Amino acid sequence: MFDMEIKMTPGEIAVQTTENRGHTPEELAANAVAKIISIADTADPVIRQQAEAFRERMYHVIVHTLKQAIKSDRTTLCNELLSQSHCDMAEILRKL
Repeated sequence: MFDMEIKMTPGEIAVQTTENRGHTPEELAANAVAKIISIADTADPVIRQQAEAFRERMYHVIVHTLKQAIKSDRTTLCNELLSQSHCDMAEILRKL
């Protein structure tokens, strides 16, 4: 008979809430970067510096991409509202 014991831990679980709004692109980008890039405390200082610079660059890339995604989605929604003759609603959405 073959027996194997596997132990797993869930890792850190964090909850971030907002009040009367959704998360901003900056908040979402910071969360994404924290999940994607980790830097060991024992990392060589030169490697650590490069990794921190990379993490900072990735933060800005993700923020930009999220903002573009929001604009793109609003464009899609405005066009859908206009195609259904809801010009007033499309204009409200365009101003957001």
